[in-house]
Amino acid sequence: MFEVPDVSHPDAFEKGFPHELFRELRREAPVYWHEGDYQGGRGYWIVSRYEAIKSISRQPLLFSSASGISVEDREENFVSMIALDPPDHRRYRSLVSSGFTPKQIAAQEPHHREIVRSILDAVVDQGHCDFVVDIAAELPLRVIAELLGVPQSACHDIFDWSNRMIGSQDPEVVVGLEEAVGAAQEMFLFANTLAEDRLKAPQDDLMSAILHGEVDGQRLNTTEFDSFFLLLAVAGNETTRNLISHGLLLLIEHPEAQARLREDPSLLHGAVEEMLRFSSPVMYMRRTALEDTELDGQRIRRGDKLLLFYPSANRDEALFDEPDVFDIERKNNHHLAFGNGEHFCLGTALARLETRVMFEGILARMDDLELAGPISRLRSNLIDGIKHIPLKFSRSGA
Repeated sequence: MFEVPDVSHPDAFEKGFPHELFRELRREAPVYWHEGDYQGGRGYWIVSRYEAIKSISRQPLLFSSASGISVEDREENFVSMIALDPPDHRRYRSLVSSGFTPKQIAAQEPHHREIVRSILDAVVDQGHCDFVVDIAAELPLRVIAELLGVPQSACHDIFDWSNRMIGSQDPEVVVGLEEAVGAAQEMFLFANTLAEDRLKAPQDDLMSAILHGEVDGQRLNTTEFDSFFLLLAVAGNETTRNLISHGLLLLIEHPEAQARLREDPSLLHGAVEEMLRFSSPVMYMRRTALEDTELDGQRIRRGDKLLLFYPSANRDEALFDEPDVFDIERKNNHHLAFGNGEHFCLGTALARLETRVMFEGILARMDDLELAGPISRLRSNLIDGIKHIPLKFSRSGA
């Protein structure tokens, strides 16, 4: 049997997602037990095939999110919608789901184009930039701030807090877990100050909807509100930022695909889906078995942790022809980058729109895209993140 490293440890992803390892796991041991993890505990199952991950995701009362969605065994000091099972999850999700429907998101497209224009206006004459900080981060930050009713002046506070929470394993970003917790507390203090105003004077934003909405006849308490705000603020900017960053790298690495998109921008819809499949920003989510069961011939015990690796599912040879080929015109691209089932990503339509309009702007206004130095990856066992992309380019005539 081949050696499988501890994929709960961020060092396993130092050079990006280890697709070669997971290709072997899909072939030899699609549900693989790894004894122990770097945070302690009983160990965990590595689930690598598409159909198994989809099946687990569609059985939330057998494979629970409520015991935690990351591999680390630790107590959370807040209850998050992402870590709830039905029926509670649906009740909390209903507070904000109306603001994320495809129709609601599509109506925002002209405004998103204006934001992209202003972002690119600030860099196109320079000929160089840090793509992650100067471009990829800006659109999702500004959009989620507007949706939550956060002043634009506070956008970069959200950027900083998000980085410190998501980057708790990265020495460049944060010293350790204690500082990550401190970042969350700073965000809570900020959110609670804004909440006082919205409680007195509701506005047409998600924050007002959360504060004035009810679950089972009760408004959210402070802890529940804080966790809601944190989830939307962090998930609303971190994952899309990394999707856009990976997308740029893919277009630089595949100049023929970039050329096709410049010739025919209508292909961007499919290109965004292929970016999601090929470089999924979220590497895994954890589920916990609530009773003894069986999965792909393996006996799963009650209390076992299962790690669902989406990038592996999205390269599964059983579902995708030539899965290691980046094909912007791929048909039937039913990837799992947004998850599946009960916890299918609430912001799916928003992430797709933001990524598409961003690349429409980039391809129209920036030519000769080229790396100006080595990229810097986020040290994380959860997010396939990129911290810095030194980019040089020339301004197009648009």
